Amino acid sequence: MSEHENPRADTSYTTRRQLITAAVLAFGGLAVGTEVRGQAPPQSMQEAPGTAANAARTSLHQEVVIKAEPRRIYEALLDSKQFAAFSGLAADIDRNPGGAFTMFGGLIAGRNVELTPNACIVQAWRPSHWEPSVYSIVRFDFKAQDGGTLVVLDHKGFPAGDYDSLYAGWTGHYFDPLKKFLA
Repeated sequence: MSEHENPRADTSYTTRRQLITAAVLAFGGLAVGTEVRGQAPPQSMQEAPGTAANAARTSLHQEVVIKAEPRRIYEALLDSKQFAAFSGLAADIDRNPGGAFTMFGGLIAGRNVELTPNACIVQAWRPSHWEPSVYSIVRFDFKAQDGGTLVVLDHKGFPAGDYDSLYAGWTGHYFDPLKKFLA
């Protein structure tokens, strides 16, 4: 097989799938280590204690109803100012497909993999304490319901042992503050 028949033989050639896979492997959860830039993390970002039953889990699923239109939720998650307003920490979000982001004052970083306006956000996502180049995939789906939106979250590919802290983090750092912000 020649280099043209086998793109992997040409090390300068990178496919979109390879980029997405790399992004997925590099991003992770809301769990935060004990030190970030030499400082203790904010109290609200510390890891939740894990349970033995969840120690091997590397994916999670949550569904939450927020009393706001899908458009408002989509915008709040992709707009730097709105994200900072509801989370209480700095955010820098390039809202384009492939755009990079940092959130929670740099504790979370990643890239937007796929964006379907007002319907779906897929991100390669990682907390700063994970090993370099370790990412997970976060997917938000927005489904309009009477008087609000069902937000379906699927978070996959994070390191074993992070399930409990990530599960608690999505509720405590995303959904609960977002509900208050959009009320």
